[in-house]
Amino acid sequence: MKVSIVTVCYNSEATIRDTIESVLAQSYSDIEYIIVDGASSDRTMAIIDEYRDRITNVVSESDKGIYDAMNKGIKLATGDVVGILNSDDFYQNNAVIHDVVCHFDSFTDSDVVFGDVVFVAPGNLEKIIRFYRSGHFRPWKLRFGWMPPHPATFIKKRAYDQFGLYSLGFKISSDYEMFVRLLLVHKLSFSRINKVLVRMRTGGVSTAGIKSRLLLNKEIVRACRKNGIYTNLLFVLSKLPFKLMELFYRPSERLE
Repeated sequence: MKVSIVTVCYNSEATIRDTIESVLAQSYSDIEYIIVDGASSDRTMAIIDEYRDRITNVVSESDKGIYDAMNKGIKLATGDVVGILNSDDFYQNNAVIHDVVCHFDSFTDSDVVFGDVVFVAPGNLEKIIRFYRSGHFRPWKLRFGWMPPHPATFIKKRAYDQFGLYSLGFKISSDYEMFVRLLLVHKLSFSRINKVLVRMRTGGVSTAGIKSRLLLNKEIVRACRKNGIYTNLLFVLSKLPFKLMELFYRPSERLE
């Protein structure tokens, strides 16, 4: 099984090296690595160039936002499975892709596979701020604002080919709309790896303050309605007490 990993970045000089090295360190050999840069003005491209001979494809040009960049990467992908790893995220260990491939091999009907994510402090990558578990996820919960962890999700390329790419009509919730479309509308088969696959630094666009959270929740409602799924803002906000509990949970396995 060939795995395509897509990293999108813009002015990511502070974090892109960790992302790249976590991909290049993977023990699984059949990986196609694609980086799509949005014409960065800092040293991002200089850092990428240090690894260019080990990166399958590098694109650096202006785009229409993060989801446009993801779409560019997916269009370039030739793997059986595609994973998106953003430029401030990195894989938990060097066996992540091996574990994902083994899981797809064991659950051959799965079109979508996802695991867990931990949010870590930007200044201390060992300090876990939040544990984003996927074990509770069911497609019907999308109506209430729940979704699998996007950075720890791997999707078969044929699903993108058949059901489309990320919608550019959402600023920070196109990944959510994608899950609604794939899992709730088209009912694709999915399964879960009971492991932490990705560490994410806190402070991303979708978690960067009250205004971002309000926009996120409004876009969640719009994403459902766009796909003919009824929800409302009260439904979506009902998840907040449970999301707060993620601040206190910790993964059972030791982080390596």
